[in-house]
Amino acid sequence: MKSLHDRINELARSLGKDPEPEAQFNYKERREEFDRLANQDVQKLQQETRLQRVQKIHGKSELDPKWTFHNLVEDAQDVVEAINIAKSFIAAHADPTWRNSGAHMMIFYGDYGRGKSHIAGAIAHQLIDQYETTVMYRQLQSLLEMRFSSYDFQSADSAPEKFRQLNKQLQEVDLLILDEVCVNETMLKKTTQSWLGSLLRQRLIENKNCILITNHNLKDLETALGRYCFESIKEYDTYKVRFQGPSRRKQVVPEHAEPSSGNQYQPNQVR
Repeated sequence: MKSLHDRINELARSLGKDPEPEAQFNYKERREEFDRLANQDVQKLQQETRLQRVQKIHGKSELDPKWTFHNLVEDAQDVVEAINIAKSFIAAHADPTWRNSGAHMMIFYGDYGRGKSHIAGAIAHQLIDQYETTVMYRQLQSLLEMRFSSYDFQSADSAPEKFRQLNKQLQEVDLLILDEVCVNETMLKKTTQSWLGSLLRQRLIENKNCILITNHNLKDLETALGRYCFESIKEYDTYKVRFQGPSRRKQVVPEHAEPSSGNQYQPNQVR
């Protein structure tokens, strides 16, 4: 029985054309092509899965999405220096020896509106994108309010259990950013000093990194945190960054404010 290839060649000869040589099945080439396509599918799936993980970490971090290096205005020398230190800190994560050598802490201090939170957020966003670093951003005062509420065991909103879960995350997350540290406080209460100091010591043991953001200078910060808590900070490999340039926030009161008049609003007076 003639094969399809033989019949095609007979037809070609009858038409005065040269017969086509029989194609040879090349198993090696077919196998290589199959592997190449399979690897492409695997890589695509890995990229999609990684993107989902990164998006999930971003969602849990509670970072402002606008806090990126791209949005930073390098209008003062302190900002330029802070960005250089921040990018060196990020680059160091590529070295496993550095990551495993101990816990690292950055202290950003200076007046309001200098860009401290923005640069801390930019660091966090880039670490998430590059290394899938888990991040938690919190204002310290909000944590303390939750901690205080957790003592109400009659509460119907499960405040104690919620804070226990949060406290576990505070200990385990790769990078913890605490903002507004000791804001409007000359000294934290002793119980708060103990809790925060214990948290920092636990993270130190687990080689977990921190960024502290404060308006205090370093001396006042030591007083506000208390000796036990500040001694915990001393155990970290610490980077101190001072922000002293102009405020980046919009002015509410213009530089040349209108003069006051006798008819302007007056608040109620305590008598």
